[in-house]
Amino acid sequence: MASEFRRVAVIGSGSWGTAAAGLVARNSDEVCVWARTVAVADSICERHVNPKHLSDYVLPENVVATDSLEGAAAGADCIVVAVPSAFVRGVMHDLAPHADQSCPVVVLTKGVEGGSHKLMTDVVADELGNPSRVAALSGPNHAEEIWQGMVSAAVVAAGDAELALRLQSLFHSKTFRTYCSSDLTGVEVCAAAKNVVAIACGACAGNGMGDNALAVVMTRGLAEISRIVAAVGGDPMTCMGLAGMGDLVATCTSPHSRNRSFGELLSRGVTLAEYEERSGMVVEGARAAQSIWELASELSIETPLTNAVHAVLYENIGATEAFDLLLERSPRQEFYGLR
Repeated sequence: MASEFRRVAVIGSGSWGTAAAGLVARNSDEVCVWARTVAVADSICERHVNPKHLSDYVLPENVVATDSLEGAAAGADCIVVAVPSAFVRGVMHDLAPHADQSCPVVVLTKGVEGGSHKLMTDVVADELGNPSRVAALSGPNHAEEIWQGMVSAAVVAAGDAELALRLQSLFHSKTFRTYCSSDLTGVEVCAAAKNVVAIACGACAGNGMGDNALAVVMTRGLAEISRIVAAVGGDPMTCMGLAGMGDLVATCTSPHSRNRSFGELLSRGVTLAEYEERSGMVVEGARAAQSIWELASELSIETPLTNAVHAVLYENIGATEAFDLLLERSPRQEFYGLR
């Protein structure tokens, strides 16, 4: 599958940004990674190794890096966004003067902006303009496996079907299969909300609640995500695909999942700040728990799992008490709140 893109800018040098740079390097002439620090940028240029993330991965020869947003965007005919959700607006604001207005943008970041409740593609479009050229890619994509060439897949979602096809060709390979979707809203909501469910699954595992309980949390979590998707205008069927069920399974069960591993330690009294300082990684599900809880309250969406995670993180309620509140809920029809 030939790609039309010759020079790609990857904005973000975390684990996913680093793995994504390797993916798109297969289908483009040059990839330029924007890193926050000179040390990371120099290491990628000189040794093709990111010293902070996936440090065993030797990046392809056509991957370079810079700590300058202007330098990364110069001559780029595609931009890949892979910075943590809390920093997307600020980084895109700084990138805007240097980004070509017609250049396609694909967003890998998963989350809902606090306060505005905007999805990441909306935040990017706010700052870069021309929303019709902004797409999202999501799926069961642990960077720790992707750089090793292990099989994975993702969905590229865009309102413009032609744009989705163009970006599909940029990421697609034998071991990284890409599919297209027109449900940008549904794909992004799935991507953000599954991280909250993964924290709940980790807390279950940390409390020794067993495989049955994990399966219950995952399936009820999928139903909860479907209600959110439906309420904001997405297609609930998207929740059965790669961005929904696929990513949910990987994030809730994998030892690579920072949201799952954080949930395990949360149940044992480790705080969010302690975990992030220790791991050097951002727990996106903790931010999503706040913003999705706000969104659900505003739209009157029933989200018991999100409420429970939010209560533990932000309302000083213990994990055991939060689980008891879930178990005391009256049983309902299995599927409700969907169109």
